[in-house]
Amino acid sequence: MELSKRALDIQASPIRKLAPYADEAKAKGRRVFHLNIGQPDIETPKEIMDAYNHFDEKVLCYGPSQGLLKYRQNLVRYYEKHNIPLQTDDIIVTTAGSEAIIFALLATCNVGDEIIVPEPFYTNYNGFATIAGVKIRPVTTYAEEGFTLPSNEKIIECITDKTRAILFSNPGNPTGAVYLKSDLERLADIALEYDLYLISDEVYREFVYDGLSHTSILHINGIEDRAIMVDSISKRYSACGARIGCVISRNQVLMQSILKFAQARLCPPTIDQLAANAAVDIQDEYFVNVLQEYDKRRNIVYNEVQQIEGVVCVKPQGAFYIIVKLPIEDAEDFAIWMLEKFSEDDQTVMFAPAEGFYATPGLGRNEVRLAYILNEKSLKRAMFLFRKGLQEFMNKNLS
Repeated sequence: MELSKRALDIQASPIRKLAPYADEAKAKGRRVFHLNIGQPDIETPKEIMDAYNHFDEKVLCYGPSQGLLKYRQNLVRYYEKHNIPLQTDDIIVTTAGSEAIIFALLATCNVGDEIIVPEPFYTNYNGFATIAGVKIRPVTTYAEEGFTLPSNEKIIECITDKTRAILFSNPGNPTGAVYLKSDLERLADIALEYDLYLISDEVYREFVYDGLSHTSILHINGIEDRAIMVDSISKRYSACGARIGCVISRNQVLMQSILKFAQARLCPPTIDQLAANAAVDIQDEYFVNVLQEYDKRRNIVYNEVQQIEGVVCVKPQGAFYIIVKLPIEDAEDFAIWMLEKFSEDDQTVMFAPAEGFYATPGLGRNEVRLAYILNEKSLKRAMFLFRKGLQEFMNKNLS
């Protein structure tokens, strides 16, 4: 029996594919510090956990396909605080941001169409595109430039008669790059000229540093018919397992189309929506404290990598990731070696080779993504081990 082309083409997660090596290291009694995946160790807010603990309905029923009305109404209040005025019908609740992106692609693209994505990008965009039968055309950004948005000319070079949308994350995963309002206005001009949708993945909205403020695609005027925002509670509230996101647009024809996809999967999970709903009223102080914690962690990792001779790394201004270009040939070999061969006091580190975040073959082979999601003590230890392991790996390859 043959599998479908879609099943053969879909990418294995480069973030998770080294997990067997980590499992083997743990089986040997080693502690593995995980910098490979965006799973923060910050506690999920009590308000969310209480919603789970206090659920006492006798029947766990289906909910509306577009999400619970009271949650969508409260999301309108949440976005109002971010100067994003919305109506409840502008919001469809999804099973995480992943489903939101898939719905956006299914509603805007035909099989065989293309989307432009700045690379490196969140690796699962590859999987979402495969599910939708869409081809990603990457436009490359560079570590030396802090992964800033490419010029209009570079983006336009990627446009063909099959291009339907530009998909990007802001702040960026895996880069931590933050697109300014002027960047989004450039994208808006391109979208208007070439009749494209703009799909903006904004799940790291709260995590912007150095006095910058986040600009949403929904802040840009004149593109209401083509601006699509994707969001999720996973990172905002350190609730990755809740799997609640949303897709938002003021284009009601588009939203009615997306609703039909939502109806086909019936409804997002009810209990998780109730938990997400409880989080809407969390005080701003929570985000102030969390941002300060991530900023401290960002500085730890950045300062550590700057001690590596030959490294290329511009300090990121958003999210909780750093892409580091290392003075080695193959970061995946290094990652596997760290898990198989290296340890100090039965401790080692896992991180994500960056090649899988690129669509252009050969790019990112000497880069890694580090997620600064561990507490200060663990993160300092992990970065010490990372630097020591890198030096031993380089010495081994030179000998």
